Amino acid sequence: MEEIEGYGLPEDPDDEEELLIVKKITEMMEYAYLALAQFPRSEKQAMVADIKRCIDRLLERAIEANKKYFKKNTLQEMDVELAKLKKYIRLAYRLKFLPYKKYKNWTAMTKEIGRMLGGWIKSTKR
Repeated sequence: MEEIEGYGLPEDPDDEEELLIVKKITEMMEYAYLALAQFPRSEKQAMVADIKRCIDRLLERAIEANKKYFKKNTLQEMDVELAKLKKYIRLAYRLKFLPYKKYKNWTAMTKEIGRMLGGWIKSTKR
C-alpha cells in the first residue's frame, strides 16, 4: 500500500474510482480540520461547528450528485454550500481567527472546487 503524499497515511484502494472533486473536497476537509483546531475555544461550538457542517454537506452533495441520474438540484445545493463556506472562511479571517496564510490556502482550495463544480454544472445543462 502506498502512502498519501505528505501525511504518512495509507491510500484507500477505492480512490481510483473516486471523483476528482470528491478528492479535492476531502483534501480541503483535512486542511480545514487542522485550521479549525486553532480557533478560539469560544468559537468551537459556534463558527467551527457551522464550518464543519458546511464542509460535510459539500462532501455529501458531491457523493450524491455522482450517484444520481438527475444531478441539477444536487449540484445547485452543492454550489450554495460552497458559497456559504466561502463566507464563513472570509468572516473567520476578518475576525482574526484565521491567519492570512491559512486563509489564502483555504480560499485557493475553495476556488479550485468552485471551478470544478462550475464545469460539472455546465456539463449537466447540455
